[in-house]
Amino acid sequence: MNVIPFVRQGLGNSSYLVGLGDGEALLVDPDRTASRYLAVAEERGLRISAVLETHVHADFITGAVEVVAATDATVFHSETAGVTYQHRAVPTGEHITLGGAEIEVIASPGHSPEHVSYMLRSPSGEPPLLFSGGAMTAGGAARSDLVSPDMTEPLTRSTFHTLREAFAHLPDETLLLPTHGGGSFCSSGTTGERTSTLGHGRATNPLLIHTEEAEFVRWFPTTFPAIPAYFSRMRPANRAGPRLRREIAMPQPLPPEQFRAAAASALVVDTRPIADYAQAHIRGSLSIAFRASFATWLGWLAPEGAHLLFVLGDDSLDAVVDESLLVGYESFAGYLSGGIDAWERARLEVASISSADAQAVRRAIVDGAAVLDVREPSEHATGHIESSINVPVGSLSANLARVPRDRPIVTYCELGERSTSAASILEAAGYEDVRNLDGGMIAWRQAGMPLRV
Repeated sequence: MNVIPFVRQGLGNSSYLVGLGDGEALLVDPDRTASRYLAVAEERGLRISAVLETHVHADFITGAVEVVAATDATVFHSETAGVTYQHRAVPTGEHITLGGAEIEVIASPGHSPEHVSYMLRSPSGEPPLLFSGGAMTAGGAARSDLVSPDMTEPLTRSTFHTLREAFAHLPDETLLLPTHGGGSFCSSGTTGERTSTLGHGRATNPLLIHTEEAEFVRWFPTTFPAIPAYFSRMRPANRAGPRLRREIAMPQPLPPEQFRAAAASALVVDTRPIADYAQAHIRGSLSIAFRASFATWLGWLAPEGAHLLFVLGDDSLDAVVDESLLVGYESFAGYLSGGIDAWERARLEVASISSADAQAVRRAIVDGAAVLDVREPSEHATGHIESSINVPVGSLSANLARVPRDRPIVTYCELGERSTSAASILEAAGYEDVRNLDGGMIAWRQAGMPLRV
């Protein structure tokens, strides 16, 4: 069997296209950007006949519906998933034959109650393949707190048992091919590796160190990162099945005056690099520099169902739209034709945000500026600027009361992207003197500035 991984670095996730022989193939946990799977399958002469979903995803919109529309493949989901679009519901323990390969459906709850894993055996005697979703990852497992607070403890108990029991009948040489991995807000305890073997996992996975269930149940949830705001919207959307891309109107170019009029009822998202945004931008626009994690931050910072207008840099419109669709945004008001240069040529107002180096920030603090650390609490705890207020950027809009309005504000994060987003949120909320630490905490440390732990 030929396994072709597709890694979505920004989400920390992997999907897999598996050639089964005789031109037949299956796809595991595809995301909404289905065109990339279809292109590779066509290039390699593969016909996708099945889509295997390990669970109802909380961090991205599934691509299963899009793939089915293009291929007539069958979607396989756990019989307890509650999915309402067309699929084949499979009970745990069922064996499926596809392209000569035998597929075993294995119950592996923990990350979600309906979670299943798929073990593939080929007739050629190759090591089995285990598509484990989030049940077991390379060095950890996916978090157990995404369904509801009252489900966290029972799902954590399920994780404890899944790690020790669900795959016990499989040999050490079984290839472990998880969906979640390093960089995923769904995962905990993962290493930099995306794949492994069961034998290596059994010997090295730190989650197996905890042999007492009660201890594990207390400890495991303390390792989880913050939950991006959009996660709560993904499982219902994935149960219902998303609209096809061809049914969604794409953003159209708007000249500056039309763009300004449209902005009265839409959210302007500026995707340019942070230095360009700081120099000149449309007042009140939200800065989310286009990068691998763009989708996560858009989902975290943009309101549900937001009508989006884009100010683009050199990134392609298609790429920005793909990332937006990935986290459920489907309403596009347009994009600024000619970019910010056209806006300035039309003599429309531009705003700017001051970037201050470490020495300038230290002087500003002495002069009374407030310092806002928009990193996560776990980052703040490793070292921060003295007297800084810690409000993660993902929760800033809901916690503006913690940010003083009677003095200048200096925002900072690790590199500068999140703090620029924070500065744009503050500007939109009416803060008049907002500055950003150029280069973030990396630059602060390099300048030899003092840290408080």
